[in-house]
Amino acid sequence: MNERSGIFAGADPFIIAGRWLAEAEKSESNDPNAIALATVDQEGMPNVRMVLLKEIEPDAFVFYTNYHSSKAAELDGAGKAAFVMHWKSLRRQIRVRGTITRENGPQADEYYASRSLKSRLGAWASHQSQPLESRASLMAEVAKVTAKLGTNPPRPEFWGGYRLSPVEIEFWADGAFRLHDRFQWRRDGGASDWQVQRLNP
Repeated sequence: MNERSGIFAGADPFIIAGRWLAEAEKSESNDPNAIALATVDQEGMPNVRMVLLKEIEPDAFVFYTNYHSSKAAELDGAGKAAFVMHWKSLRRQIRVRGTITRENGPQADEYYASRSLKSRLGAWASHQSQPLESRASLMAEVAKVTAKLGTNPPRPEFWGGYRLSPVEIEFWADGAFRLHDRFQWRRDGGASDWQVQRLNP
């Protein structure tokens, strides 16, 4: 018996994750939706960076980036990724591993349109992950893009989302004397049935 109750209660891990994120939004002062996203390159060398999780769907997690970035190349190449969300204020974390697909349609358009104008123009101006001569050259590119696209720039074809569909989710909460509570949810491929087990700290 897994004895899941309190903050771990529930039959749907996405609802639990959403509940934890909502709590973090009240206590975490900066970017409660930040995730450390891990990928591997063609040689199997790992890479990790902070990105912002933008949506928890009924069966996946969604974030956005430049498709010309190193991150995107690694996501597309491996088709798999992992991330961790950690909240010091709550002393909790969520770890996720799964498969990756692009979100490059109306949902990406809608999210892009919701961003501030400067962020939308910045997406056009930045050649993400590529060498940059100077900050002045970047700002010059922003000015150039602003003059060209005006106040309602469309979403660039090289910018969009990724959807991570998990095969494993782990919920972790800090415990006294480092006797933490950990519950791992696992499923095979596209199967909908989750197997849940408590893990040693």
